Amino acid sequence: MADASRAFVAGHPIAHSRSPLIHGTWLIRHGIDGSYTALDVPAEEFRALTVELRSGRWVGGNVTIPHKETAYQLVDRRDAAAEAIGAVNTLWLEDGLLVGGNTDAYGFAANLDQRLAGWRSGETALVLGAGGASRAIIHALFEAGFSHVDLVNRTVERAERIAARFGDRVTARGWDAADRLVGAADLVVNTTPLGMKGQPPLALDFASARADAMATDIVYVPLETPFLRRAAEAGLKTCDGLGMLLHQAVPGFARWFGCVPEVDEELRDIVIADMAGETGT
Repeated sequence: MADASRAFVAGHPIAHSRSPLIHGTWLIRHGIDGSYTALDVPAEEFRALTVELRSGRWVGGNVTIPHKETAYQLVDRRDAAAEAIGAVNTLWLEDGLLVGGNTDAYGFAANLDQRLAGWRSGETALVLGAGGASRAIIHALFEAGFSHVDLVNRTVERAERIAARFGDRVTARGWDAADRLVGAADLVVNTTPLGMKGQPPLALDFASARADAMATDIVYVPLETPFLRRAAEAGLKTCDGLGMLLHQAVPGFARWFGCVPEVDEELRDIVIADMAGETGT
């Protein structure tokens, strides 16, 4: 039987993770006698961790880079989001089976629901970057009712591979198309690390943006990236990426500890204070 008091986040490296702070805050807030531990697990040791989980040593956990695709392959069953995205970030036991879910799309949408009113009325989105996160963002956009996504990446072939997962609703483009696609977008989303502390800024021309267009960045260190600053200066409503991190943690906590936690300003302030002067994710 699983020990309902023990959960984890596994990655390599993992010391930078704010997940223990987030879950630890909720455990204290709700008076739950439980733990949430960061585990540094090299790729070759991840399968052994899933064996531990199946044996009941843990009630579940989160997985992050570089284990999301491996977890997708190792679980007994996946939820609909994980199937659509092709990656798993949340694990739990259900009827003796190891189940994998993906809460990144949920976290993205919940953040915008909380901080970017009206975003769901959009039809066309411009998504910058074709890394793993972009799959979750595109899934969230279609779940929210968007009808088309222009996916821009420096390597077009990588964008084309992701577009193939979603059919003709996604058009893969090279980076040179980004500026002219801004004018067609109801929502512009940066999923690249450009603009993150220590990285060069993302250069995008918002001159053609619609008056009611919106922009969001999944980078949250710093909270206001150069991308978001330029979007705001052009008159777009903007939303930073911290809430995605906070909201994606909710479904796992609810499954493991039996309590649906709240993402509020107090939690946000706790994490912002912890981030001060740091570059972690």
